[in-house]
Amino acid sequence: MFYIKRLYRFILKSFLPLFLMTFFICLFIVLMQFLWRYVDEMVGKGLEMSVLAELFFYAAVTMVPMALPLAILLASLMTFGNLGERLELLAIKAAGISLLQIMRPLVIFLIFVAIGAFFFQNNVLPKSQVKMWTLLYSMRQKSPELDIPEGVFYDQISGYNLYVKKKDHKTGMLYDVMIYDMSAGFDNAMIILADSGKLKMTDDKEHLFLTLYSGESFENLRDQRTSTSNIPYRRETFSLKEIMIAFDANFNRMDDGIMQNQYIGKDLAALQSSIDSMTYRVDSIGNNYANSLKVSGYFALYDRPGMHVSKEDSIREQKAVAEAAELNLDSLFDGGSLQRKQLYLDRAVARAGRYKSDYEFRSYTMGDENKVIRRHQIEMYKKFTLSFACIIFFFIGAPLGAIIRKGGLGMPVVVSVLIFIIYYIINNTGYKMARDGQWVVWMGMWTSTAVLAPLGAFLTYKSNNDSVVLNADAYINWFKKVVGIRSVRHLFRKEVIIHDPDYTRIPEELKALSVDCREYADRKGLKRAPNYFKLWMTDSQDEAVEDINERLESLIDEMSNTRSVTLLTALNTYPVIPIHAHVRPFRNYWLNLLCGIVFPIGLFFYFRIWAFRIRLNKDMERIIKTNEDVIGIIERDQNK
Repeated sequence: MFYIKRLYRFILKSFLPLFLMTFFICLFIVLMQFLWRYVDEMVGKGLEMSVLAELFFYAAVTMVPMALPLAILLASLMTFGNLGERLELLAIKAAGISLLQIMRPLVIFLIFVAIGAFFFQNNVLPKSQVKMWTLLYSMRQKSPELDIPEGVFYDQISGYNLYVKKKDHKTGMLYDVMIYDMSAGFDNAMIILADSGKLKMTDDKEHLFLTLYSGESFENLRDQRTSTSNIPYRRETFSLKEIMIAFDANFNRMDDGIMQNQYIGKDLAALQSSIDSMTYRVDSIGNNYANSLKVSGYFALYDRPGMHVSKEDSIREQKAVAEAAELNLDSLFDGGSLQRKQLYLDRAVARAGRYKSDYEFRSYTMGDENKVIRRHQIEMYKKFTLSFACIIFFFIGAPLGAIIRKGGLGMPVVVSVLIFIIYYIINNTGYKMARDGQWVVWMGMWTSTAVLAPLGAFLTYKSNNDSVVLNADAYINWFKKVVGIRSVRHLFRKEVIIHDPDYTRIPEELKALSVDCREYADRKGLKRAPNYFKLWMTDSQDEAVEDINERLESLIDEMSNTRSVTLLTALNTYPVIPIHAHVRPFRNYWLNLLCGIVFPIGLFFYFRIWAFRIRLNKDMERIIKTNEDVIGIIERDQNK
């Protein structure tokens, strides 16, 4: 019988509600982005709510590939952030269960989500994109809703400009009407002036019926003119005039077949078939262009290897080459008159210009064909990149949530948005580079995956091993270590002391430590610059300074149990010795040797080691001086 472990059920119950919630939130956000982008295509068209609802539905389905990865990232961050904030993740790890084991049910679930995303991209998305773009283009072609403003010319009626000085909103009467009728062309324009009028739509919503009162009309009759100097016109005075204007206010839906033949309406098999057929056609056209270039009329290009010409053409071309070889073209050119030389040059320039225009047109044709092929290839790769993006975003979000340990919609939303912006910029850059032919298509489409996959692997590894990744103190301490900023001791008096220091033994050990520090400084010659070549080739560690540091820290730790504030103040003056900063930077011999060979890097480490040797010499002197002060403090306290 199939059984899911209780821990896995708990993880799934924690993740699934958050995933559904964040998915619909992200889908709503990207849908609002779509609305803001195309709001001008919908406003003022008098569209029915059913048409708008249908457009929003198809747009929401089309936006799923953008919302799904962001929802997975945000949900995984919130899930593991909540577990970490409630210390549930710590309790699970304390039971001996690693982070990868905790993530296992969600990985299996998201594998099914990724497979479903592929089939969604291949089967559902092309149909929804066809429906959405068909509706959108149909909306663009629809005439705007008739709403004539006051005091400005209204040009939304094709072929007419209509001006109304005043409008009565209750009765619908228009006052001081001026109409420019350009429907018969500019040369046959008609101007109509009327004191008042009324405009209404016919029942079939395909015509406007305009009734005008008390006005005049002027019309050019250029088509009936008898000469170029006299242009007849017609002037009419009317008390009532009725005009029928064609104005289709109905919403006419385009045929889906137009979009289905585009790359957005094809599945994987159709895309591959189209790419193969278009590639074959482009290769054939390219070969024809190449062959025509080889036989373009220049004798130096004839008889090239790989050129396919008929036998008769080959004989004719060989004969032409032989005849041209017998002629001295330079002598013919020099022997002509100045006028004939100019004629030769003009003909050559004109011929070169014709060839240039012909080749530019062919290059544009090939460029358009290759652009269509690239768009098909981009759409094909998109069907795979969504599935991988879902997996990658989970392996980024889950470890980050375990590291940050902050749930809710605060920090996870900020981190998710930042990561998704980075992903969107990289993905959009790769898409544009692939679309414009700057990069190979597969490289542009997989760039975001190639960049974010190592980040997900790194975060998963660090989180699974409980490594410090987002701890600012760790990076600050590393920076201080590299730059050489000295750490300072901070010893305070303890409220409870179990073992007092052995004041009879410590002075002798401090004196012995001072002798060893002085001997070490003299033997190592810390004031002198180290030998550059010997520094990288010597494969040994400085055990003497490690021993001095270990003895010093042991004595300081014991004396920190003192009740004397004066002694504690003196202990804080002991230096913190960086025991490895004055020797080779790496433990591996060959890596150090390579560092010395690469001169700029080796020179940086050389001066750094030299500076730390000088500092170590000062530390030895400081230890000796502090030992004397501590011994004096202990003796005074013992005498009291």
